[in-house]
Amino acid sequence: MDYVTLSNFKIIGIHGHHDHERHVEQEFEVSVRVGCDVVAAGTSDSLPDTIDFDFLRGCVEDVFARRSYYLVEALAEDIARAVLKDERAREVTVSLQKKAVWTDAIPGIEITRNRA
Repeated sequence: MDYVTLSNFKIIGIHGHHDHERHVEQEFEVSVRVGCDVVAAGTSDSLPDTIDFDFLRGCVEDVFARRSYYLVEALAEDIARAVLKDERAREVTVSLQKKAVWTDAIPGIEITRNRA
């Protein structure tokens, strides 16, 4: 399988379970890895034959702007669902880290979802 990726996208949002997280913007880092077939794009050199990086970025931005999430698990699920709306996407892995929680570690989530 081939993969189209968006790595280390830094985005600001108000997401978290604790009260202090619900009132302040935090930096998140999101990576998206989409399993798809890029043979046609490699041959045609044409953007419509692949999954556009702008589409992936837009999926992340749209989900972040839609609402405030309590859990990064729910945030990652909605990003995965948005990406899988593109029929060419066979699977998607979403990695999401909360950069500002601690100074000595970075908590996060990584999920992989397949087209049903």
